[in-house]
Amino acid sequence: MQSKLILDETTAAKRMRLKPQDAYLFSFLIPFLIMILIFFVKGIFPFGEETFLRTDMYHQYAPFFSEFQYKLRHGGSLLYSWDVGLGVNFSALYAYYLASPLNWLIILCPKSLVLEFMTYMIVLKIALSGLTMAYYLRHHYRTYDFGCTYFAVFYAMSGYIAAYSWNIMWLDCIILFPLILYGMEKLMRGESGMLYSFTLGLSILSNYYISIMTCIFLVIYFICCLILRTVRNLRVFFKKAMRFAVFSLLAGGVAAATLLPEIAALKGTASGNFNFPTTVTQYFTIVDMLARHMPLVYTEQGLDHWPNFYCGAFAFLLLPAYAMHPQIPVKRKAVYFFLLIFFYLSFSINVLNFIWHGFHYPNSLPCRQSFIYVLLVLSMGYEVYIRRRGLSRRQGAFCLAVGAVTIILMQKLVTQDEIKWWTYYATLLLLALYYMFFALDAGRKTSMRFLTLGMTILITVESAANMMVTSVTTTSRTAYLRDNQDVHTLVNEVRSTDEGFYRFEKMSRKTKDDGAWMNFPSVSLFSSTAYAACSDFFKKIGCEASTNAYSITGSTPLVNMLFGVKYDIYSEEPEATGERGLDFVESSGDTLLYQTRFALPLGFMMTDKQLENWHIDMGTPALVQNSLADAMECNPVLLNVLGTYNGNSYEFTAQDAGEYYVYCNSKAIKEVRASFAARDLSFDNVDRGMFLELGWLQQGETVTLTSQTDGQNINCDVYRFDYNALSELYEKLAKETWSLDTWEDTHLKGRIQTEDGGVMLTSIPYDAGWTVFVDGQKVTTEKYLDTFIGIPMAAGTHTVELRYFPVGLRQGIVISGLSLILLLLLWHFSESKRKKAGKSYRRDDINALDKRIIKDRITTIRE
Repeated sequence: MQSKLILDETTAAKRMRLKPQDAYLFSFLIPFLIMILIFFVKGIFPFGEETFLRTDMYHQYAPFFSEFQYKLRHGGSLLYSWDVGLGVNFSALYAYYLASPLNWLIILCPKSLVLEFMTYMIVLKIALSGLTMAYYLRHHYRTYDFGCTYFAVFYAMSGYIAAYSWNIMWLDCIILFPLILYGMEKLMRGESGMLYSFTLGLSILSNYYISIMTCIFLVIYFICCLILRTVRNLRVFFKKAMRFAVFSLLAGGVAAATLLPEIAALKGTASGNFNFPTTVTQYFTIVDMLARHMPLVYTEQGLDHWPNFYCGAFAFLLLPAYAMHPQIPVKRKAVYFFLLIFFYLSFSINVLNFIWHGFHYPNSLPCRQSFIYVLLVLSMGYEVYIRRRGLSRRQGAFCLAVGAVTIILMQKLVTQDEIKWWTYYATLLLLALYYMFFALDAGRKTSMRFLTLGMTILITVESAANMMVTSVTTTSRTAYLRDNQDVHTLVNEVRSTDEGFYRFEKMSRKTKDDGAWMNFPSVSLFSSTAYAACSDFFKKIGCEASTNAYSITGSTPLVNMLFGVKYDIYSEEPEATGERGLDFVESSGDTLLYQTRFALPLGFMMTDKQLENWHIDMGTPALVQNSLADAMECNPVLLNVLGTYNGNSYEFTAQDAGEYYVYCNSKAIKEVRASFAARDLSFDNVDRGMFLELGWLQQGETVTLTSQTDGQNINCDVYRFDYNALSELYEKLAKETWSLDTWEDTHLKGRIQTEDGGVMLTSIPYDAGWTVFVDGQKVTTEKYLDTFIGIPMAAGTHTVELRYFPVGLRQGIVISGLSLILLLLLWHFSESKRKKAGKSYRRDDINALDKRIIKDRITTIRE
């Protein structure tokens, strides 16, 4: 009977002349070729001049990959970077965005192909997801059936991947999750915990955030495994629980070298605090969520909470079949359907949603844990598939009817705009086709080669069509790369002649992370690791800032001066360069480089009284900037300009030529239009409280400001910037400055001479990783203005040195090393014990098949 069972498992593969490993090949190859085909159709480079830069991939990931590549190829430190955010902890940024071991291959990539490295790495990772899912299904169910390919392809091409494939930093966790799950199952059977601990550790190392969700599920799944295995003996329970805890902790320990610095850095971000929800609310019903199982449903990436878990139209057929299949134990059915219902609640209930996302509500990109649900559904479906002949024709027809009725009812009940009327009909058609293949297979009269080929084509077409319609949006590669070479040329020209420390401002910015993309020191930053203190300070002085970003947009020449912005990069010639203190340096193509006369070094002296009199909590940015001028006993730099209100508009006339700014007093206004004599300017994100830069106005020029937010009348103040006052202020602050002899990523050293003493204020964001030495003696690193490093010192000439090493990295390296050693020792002892006992753990061997599965399949053969 066992030999007959072996033949039953391998007959289909032999008829197709397929080897057992071919399922792995096709599980990898089908998603890979689908993505390449989509890229070809969409004209993504090298098949055209488009690029797959979607959402944060455009604004964050491409710049960070560029900075990573630059550091690897030019020998920069991976601990700190000056190229974004005034200076940031790069180890934290690396841990959050770049920690995938595969990313190190970028050292082989030319600068001109960084976008393509990212794009085709996504393709590779999607294909690897299919491979690991096939591995899991084969080993979990201990079968050689080629059908695991169908389910592996839908895992790799699921709605989750369609929505979030551009989130390249998450994909490693999706690849590893099936291996982690199988490793845990081996652990629960008393086998080696190496696979579990190694893959979980690699997942945490690659992306701690998605790994949080994996870890939450592993705790739940551990309990489910205990229930399924009916562990009644308390001693056995504690033994399993202890092994699970030890190998889980070792996994976290292995990743500690990236995990601990990241945790330390995140404490200083806006995500460092959380407030547990006090009320329980529901976003939508289960019926609404079930509709997301259909193909061709547009993915949700905004704030509407909809989960993305499409994983094949045959889910409407296989889930009812799972529920009624006579050979699947009732206990297993109860456990798996409980898990599905729990996930539905997690997607819909705000409290569970909050917990799953690391005790925070996600800022868009909802239901980030839905890849786990996808695997559960596909795993359940595959169990039905390998037991498909255990269902009678009547039961199969009933499952088809349940699926069809569910889809018809959803068309009546669901009102989501993302679901078009034709989606329901396409799903019904696919459902009928899948049923046809299962019915032909049950009849055993149709060629197995035809059935396998037909199913492969069907799942390929369905998954490809869904990905094509719902994913892979593009942007112009040419536009993204335009002027890059010119900027590099100008930056390198400056660096060859000016060896000091300074920052650049690119006036026509593509992203807030342009400094990282083109590798020059800059001010702005858009990152989940952004310092919350910097965001707060930027808001107070009138620059754009949000939860995870701060930008030089809205800055005045005073702000640029404080931040050491010495060089400005323009895409067209600026007006009134003489009045604004700009000196032309060089041009390349259509890109122009100017040097400003008002740029302070990295550190400058202020007295305690001056710092005390600079009030940064004045309510409006004009008052904050003028407060600094007042503290330095200088004239105000921002002069109020009067105008007149006329309904929903405010009109003023420039009495003097100069640079003008607008500040909206109402935070309810989100968009403003400024109308000039021959042009208009539009401003968005006005509610972030930043200055609106009108640019240089000629004397007598009239401007009309209008609110573009429905129901909100304009309420604003207009200011002209006074360069004479700025010059006076600059002369006072530039008298005693820090002259650097050495500046590297993690090391600064220079001299400063002060007559009266006080505080050397720097434009370096405070980070406990900085260690300060004055005249060779270590001093306490202090925070000033709630944001920046300041160093108190007495009168005289001093040597000031700063060295950087991320908080938590030393401890993390030690813990990772010890955990790895302990893990290897456990593996060595377990292998020694296994060899001594003369036992083999080759679970792929047919003789090691689970007795229950053998019994079920023998029953199927008899039928």
